[in-house]
Amino acid sequence: MIAVTSAVQAARLARLRASLAQASIDLLVVSHPPNVRYLTSFTGSAGLLLVDAVGAKLVVDFRYAIAARAAVAAAGGAPDGIEVVVAPSSLDDTAIERLKASRALRIGIESQWMSVSRFNRVSKGLAADAPTLLASPDPCPSLVTTERLIERSRAVKDDVEIATLREAGRRLARVAEQVPTLVLEGRTEREVAADVDALLRSAGFERPAFETIVASGPNGALPHARPGARPLRAGEGVVLDFGGVYDGYCVDLTRTVELGSPTAEWRRLAAAVAEAQAAAIAVVQPGVPASRIDAAAREVLVRHGLGEAFGHATGHGIGLEIHEEPRIAKRVEGQMDALLEPGMVFTIEPGAYVEGVGGARLEDDVLVTATGCEVLTRK
Repeated sequence: MIAVTSAVQAARLARLRASLAQASIDLLVVSHPPNVRYLTSFTGSAGLLLVDAVGAKLVVDFRYAIAARAAVAAAGGAPDGIEVVVAPSSLDDTAIERLKASRALRIGIESQWMSVSRFNRVSKGLAADAPTLLASPDPCPSLVTTERLIERSRAVKDDVEIATLREAGRRLARVAEQVPTLVLEGRTEREVAADVDALLRSAGFERPAFETIVASGPNGALPHARPGARPLRAGEGVVLDFGGVYDGYCVDLTRTVELGSPTAEWRRLAAAVAEAQAAAIAVVQPGVPASRIDAAAREVLVRHGLGEAFGHATGHGIGLEIHEEPRIAKRVEGQMDALLEPGMVFTIEPGAYVEGVGGARLEDDVLVTATGCEVLTRK
């Protein structure tokens, strides 16, 4: 495990506080577990983090009291004044009490992650003791929606995260080297998937990052096929998409394996996909719009007459979650097109899928460096 130091956590909180100041938010309620982990190293499934301009309070229940204190202590004490608060009853009730005591007026919430029922509970709790126009001239606190303040910061990995993802990529590359030996005629997709998952565990991953995909023959035309009882057959291509979680961070990889001698049409798909991935990787460097990476892959497939066979995005960010920013996709009018920065880590995974023929996909994880990129999932 690569340690998260007090300095690293303080830097993450400082970036968040700068974003809060820019948005005129007095205090942010962080409810999405990966965001709580990013800022505190706490890995429990239930907790709320209250961050204001000078401190942070991690509210947990009895089940996680010891783990929360250990997470804070492991980073060298209480970085930037993180205080662990153990809720005597519900998290929401304790959070409401702390919000009232803070006297914050503009309280930010993560609109993508806070449920409507929790929003209503917190709103009602804050309103219960709020001043009225007749009773007091004091302003009433209000909940303010925010959009992906922490996620945008997480898109650029710090040195600790990069070291973790490099090691995870090396381990996943070793697994990928062994995977073709599992692809044997007569074995079922489900059997192969189970063996891939076992390899991930043997390589030191905590768990698969998602349900492993093994799609053989015509099932390869389904980008998110689930492994079933279909036996692998000679003369087919087999798409294998798998990933693992290492020290909390996700890596993701796809390989397409020939079993016997597939048809010339299928081989044409596979060759075009490999060319498309190489073209996309070649243009990765700081300052390049994310959509340009997608365009580089898509242009190759269009040239091969496979533009309609590539219907998904070229890639996605990875980190504490399997899908993060930046999104490597077509430019959408009216939406911000992310510019690549050193420290961003994302997949590049073009594919082509033709009903009746099958499919092919090739995926690797890349790190944007100061001068270009580093492929993390190749030895």
